[in-house]
Amino acid sequence: QVQLVESGGDLVQPGGSLRLSCVASGFTFSNYAMSWYRQAPGKERELVATATTAGVLTTYPGSVKGRFTISRDNAENTVYLQMNSLKSDDTAVYFCNARRYGMEIWGKGTLVTVSS
Repeated sequence: QVQLVESGGDLVQPGGSLRLSCVASGFTFSNYAMSWYRQAPGKERELVATATTAGVLTTYPGSVKGRFTISRDNAENTVYLQMNSLKSDDTAVYFCNARRYGMEIWGKGTLVTVSS
């Protein structure tokens, strides 16, 4: 069964850290670019970070640069998102995405709430 399962979302205070994980199964993980997206309440889904098959790592919104880091472990079929210095604006459902030649696989998301 092809699936992505996210975990690690939680309630955290501003300034705190979280590491999200996304475990893939049912497909050849190393052949897919892996990304994290997020969707805040009332907003559109936005791309947060991508780890290509070649290992190129990119974070996209200026608001997360220097605070969020994506990584992937092909041996464990897992992609991570390390999030530091969290802010209330980071509150969102975070989704894992796998993409290859126009084919996409989505996880169901994990909720991150940043609040005091």
